[in-house]
Amino acid sequence: MFWHARRKPEPGRRPLDPPPPDITADRLAGLFPGADADAVARGVVAFAGQPPAELGRTPSGGIDWRFDPYRNRSWALNLHTLRWMGRLVVAYERSGERGHLECATDIARDWASGNPRGGARVSEWAWAEHAVALRGPALVALSAHVLDPWLAASLAEHADVLADPALYREGHNHGLDQDIALLLIGRRLGDTARTRLAIDRMTASAELAIDEQGALHEQAPRYGLYVHRRLGVALRLIENCGQEVPARLAARRAALAHYIAHATQPDGRLAPLGDSPADTRPPRFAAAQTSTVRVFDAGYVFGRTAWDDPQAAYYSIRFGPGRRLHGHEDHLGVTYHAGGHDVLVEAGFDSYERTEFRQWTLSPEAHSVPIVQRAAFRPGTATSLDASAIGPSRQCHRLSDDAYGVRRTRTVLVNHGPDLMAVLDEVPDGWTLRDLWHFAPALRVAATAEGRVTLAADDRRVTLLQFRPPDHAPVPGQSVRQGTVCTGYLRRAEAVTVVSPAASRLLTLIVPGPGDPEVTPGPDGALTVHTATGPVTLPAGLF
Repeated sequence: MFWHARRKPEPGRRPLDPPPPDITADRLAGLFPGADADAVARGVVAFAGQPPAELGRTPSGGIDWRFDPYRNRSWALNLHTLRWMGRLVVAYERSGERGHLECATDIARDWASGNPRGGARVSEWAWAEHAVALRGPALVALSAHVLDPWLAASLAEHADVLADPALYREGHNHGLDQDIALLLIGRRLGDTARTRLAIDRMTASAELAIDEQGALHEQAPRYGLYVHRRLGVALRLIENCGQEVPARLAARRAALAHYIAHATQPDGRLAPLGDSPADTRPPRFAAAQTSTVRVFDAGYVFGRTAWDDPQAAYYSIRFGPGRRLHGHEDHLGVTYHAGGHDVLVEAGFDSYERTEFRQWTLSPEAHSVPIVQRAAFRPGTATSLDASAIGPSRQCHRLSDDAYGVRRTRTVLVNHGPDLMAVLDEVPDGWTLRDLWHFAPALRVAATAEGRVTLAADDRRVTLLQFRPPDHAPVPGQSVRQGTVCTGYLRRAEAVTVVSPAASRLLTLIVPGPGDPEVTPGPDGALTVHTATGPVTLPAGLF
């Protein structure tokens, strides 16, 4: 059993009253993910995708709360959440193993005594607002069995911090976690004013964070999934407290399911937009599977050929307000998925570590976008969706912005059956752009020719073709470089990036499927693409 000599109780503190019946660790178990109680009892923890590590110790035998063996921000945060301590309390309730409860008590008491708020040597993570929010429920779970004055004092201090409007993250997933913690601590301490404050703040915050269409303004579908799950926890806890769930709060959670469903690719993974790991798999939201194409005013176009078909084609396009929170500089960016496989991807999300690679993943160059040459990028620029034509087998969307101080326009046409994506990029005369196309890691260059790059993976093929409007002459000069994309948290893979030659107008075709597609010009500037599964005629300008 991990631990050291216990400290004596503080004198002059009032102990906690017995808990209400709804306050048990087992009921809160879903708030304490991922820890092995037996390992924790031995002083071994595992956070943030890192290997298990023994907790650091101080010379006096306590826990070293500044210990950070992997120099990883997420690991350091998780240490101070004490959710891993909460698993010990859950294990005690389920097994009756008294040693687990004693170990949990010792860990929490050591944290409380070793991390005074404002202390000179206290870790920056100890009282970070998200650590406080995630730690609160763990202390509440412990208080189902431990009534000592030190724990009463710690809960009261946590409630004060959580209720402080200056520290509250309104409209943010951290704010939701703050409200969940304040709700639970208010319930545990019998403080109905704090419980009411948590519910009221939570409702107002949800209406800021989630619009009426269901899009989360944090600009990453993975955080939409996180908030949806946490709101589910919150609604249950509100009911457990004997309070009525606000209808406005429940409505925003229901709307959020539509955003998550449409952001989910046919293979079950979320589109890797913003800080969304490429291997995230949300549950199926059947009720949200309505139209096959959905435009969210917050800045997303999602389209697919069918629901519940792993072989369906799928695409995403980004526009909307400038980058914020967990978003990337991905405006005008596209992803494409066809035949059960990724075709076009983004560099994606690797971690929150402050590295050059992390900064690059946030940049336009990490996405399949047009880069204006000899012009400075202006971060945070909004992009407008100027027009959309949506049909059952073909959709076309035109977007524009001045992110480089000059108007750039992208028109995206997606054809279903035969599958094909056509993208027309334009800047005014006197300016040029280069397109970046980031392909899925499985695809490798099989052949190149004038204005053409063929990629393959096993028996799959994808062809990129580029033309100069309006005469549709092939544009030579593509360069192929080896890039890097993120396949999950702290996981990377080599991938092909195709860079176009500089041009003021450039038409790019992405054609998944066998064979070598051919292109013939037609009347009035039209273009016919002959694919292995049939011809596709594209109008001039794509609209």
